Amino acid sequence: MENSEIKIINTLKDTLNLKKWQVESAVELIDDGNTIPFIARYRKEATGSLSDEILRELYDKLNYLRNLENKKEETIRLIDEQELLTDDIRTAIENAVTLSEIEDIYRPFRPKRRTRATIAKEKGLEPLAKILLAQNKEDNIESIALEFIDTEKDVESAEDAIAGAQDIIAEEISDNADFRKTIRSMTVNDGLLVSKASTEEDSVYRLYYDFSEPVKRLANHRLLAINRGEKEGFLSVKIDVDEDNAVNYLIRSLTPKTEAPSTKYVCEAARDSYKRLIAPSIATEIRGMLTENAEEASIKVFNQNLSGLLLQPPIKGKVVMGFDPGYRTGCKVAVVDETGKVLDTNVVYCTLDIHDKTKAKKILTDMIIKNNVDLVSIGNGTASKESEIFISDLLKELPQEVFYIMTNEAGASVYSASKLATEEFPQYDVALRSAVSIARRAQDPLAELVKIDPKSIGVGQYQHDMNQKRLGEALEGVVEACVNSVGVDLNTASPSLLSYVAGINKTVSKNITIYREENGKFASRKELLKVPKLGAKAFEQCAGFMRITDGSEPLDNTSVHPESYKAASELLKILGYTAEDVKSGSTADLKKRLADKNITELAAKLGIGEITLTDIADSIIRKGRDPREDLPQPVLRSDILSMEDLKPDMTLTGTVRNVIDFGAFVDIGVHQDGLVHISQICDRYIKHPSDVLSVGDIVKVRVLEVDVKKKRISLSMKEA
Repeated sequence: MENSEIKIINTLKDTLNLKKWQVESAVELIDDGNTIPFIARYRKEATGSLSDEILRELYDKLNYLRNLENKKEETIRLIDEQELLTDDIRTAIENAVTLSEIEDIYRPFRPKRRTRATIAKEKGLEPLAKILLAQNKEDNIESIALEFIDTEKDVESAEDAIAGAQDIIAEEISDNADFRKTIRSMTVNDGLLVSKASTEEDSVYRLYYDFSEPVKRLANHRLLAINRGEKEGFLSVKIDVDEDNAVNYLIRSLTPKTEAPSTKYVCEAARDSYKRLIAPSIATEIRGMLTENAEEASIKVFNQNLSGLLLQPPIKGKVVMGFDPGYRTGCKVAVVDETGKVLDTNVVYCTLDIHDKTKAKKILTDMIIKNNVDLVSIGNGTASKESEIFISDLLKELPQEVFYIMTNEAGASVYSASKLATEEFPQYDVALRSAVSIARRAQDPLAELVKIDPKSIGVGQYQHDMNQKRLGEALEGVVEACVNSVGVDLNTASPSLLSYVAGINKTVSKNITIYREENGKFASRKELLKVPKLGAKAFEQCAGFMRITDGSEPLDNTSVHPESYKAASELLKILGYTAEDVKSGSTADLKKRLADKNITELAAKLGIGEITLTDIADSIIRKGRDPREDLPQPVLRSDILSMEDLKPDMTLTGTVRNVIDFGAFVDIGVHQDGLVHISQICDRYIKHPSDVLSVGDIVKVRVLEVDVKKKRISLSMKEA
């Protein structure tokens, strides 16, 4: 292993608090082309059961550190080509731990545009700059400067010569890596981020019209809000730091204890260097660093929110009416059966006073009775309050019990206008496709939401201000993790869902569905190898995450990987089960029978690890089970509250809709989500609301305060 790789392994070990062998094994598996879901699920012995989340963090840091090493090599090469590389410079570069450190070291060697310093050098003033910096007590600077007068080069006087030499000194100071590192640290530790109003116009940024906060304590959500306010022209922003403190540090570093005639010129150059070159550059760097850190923290919250949204329990076995609210264009309605097949569609007008609500009720009642609808899924966008009130009243008049649920419709319009939706529902217009999507989201949030670009789902604040490439990569990883944790039915999954299975890309996912259409249902996982462009490596990665419910091999409906079928079959035989027992689900006491065995000896006999043995046993017991079924079920409603009905100290059950830096928004069935501030989530200190809450969580809350006029509801989870 090369020195740089050894260094990377050790850094990953220390940063992630892992054992060296775990890191080495994970890196080797990644380099061999294995996907994160596959490593997390089927290579637990090799990594010590590292989770999907830790493996993704390791993967990101591995890429960063390798890029860092490549940057070091490139920087050393560039300096060496200038024949200026010394052992000290090489050592400094090799010991750098961030890209900014490498940039600081390379700064003096970087080809420069024409600056005041380069112009002064062209005038032949570099020797004078060196004399000034030497600060010899015997030097008569004014006399020496006279020697550098050159009218042809626009050096008309001694003052001109000294000024040019100071420009050279200022740039040298600015290019000094140690100076920059110290001043960067001073700015972070002692600086203030200050924002002022740049307009008299009122806006959502009024909180930041006269705002300051220490850089090192600045909250991520405040920084992102300030950045957006500045971008939109409402705020002017700067970093304030004690200038004298920074300049005095430079002067102490540059001047002797006993002043020389040239010391005053060096001091002036130091002040100029700080004000003109160092401070603006460092401020830009720090704001970039703060923004990058804030974005990474926010992306983590988005990831958690998206995961919670995708993994909400499906409402299975129900006929669902999707209701996409609207005003002028009406409410689009679509009924889908238990499998998501569209049974009926219509448009009703019921949200404005001028609408014939009696006619709308008649249409919907007929649709509900005709199709035996169990649940109405109402989109939570425009006109949803009026729609919820209307549906709630309608359900009270029905002869059968029907519930409704408010469904997050973010991204539904993006999907309905997409090429995918056009291919899926060519017979319906854009609006009706949204209603179908809203219905299906209630039945299986994951299967429906994978059809939408994760960035369009709306799972956090300021997501449109993020580095879109980084955000996209992170959210794609979350979707992949969720899909593979649940598994997909190979014979019913859409191309969108299949494309997120480990080892499968969009081309192969389409080939799977084409093969299915041409040859009928897959009878076994092995048949995947007949799909064009799905080779042995892709099969290894994806097979364990595919499910076949009624195939020839019972283990195909479990998360047991085909590579372990022989061991699984032998295990079943030892424990007294047949393939038919697995098929019929008659293995509930498997764990009890396994408890009577020596796991270590049994694993050795089967030629597998103990972790794999335990996983095989769990997979057989849970055959066909959806892991989302273990989560609290969504709250179904039949009646509606209004904000006016809410009173302090009322206790209600709600669904977490969004988790942000300062709290969480909870849907309590009054159309307006209530805010549980971070201080009201629990009695103990928590660093972030996501430490306790996830999107989709069902929670009990107590009403603290209701402001009907401002449409604000304050909630608490304490003593609820």
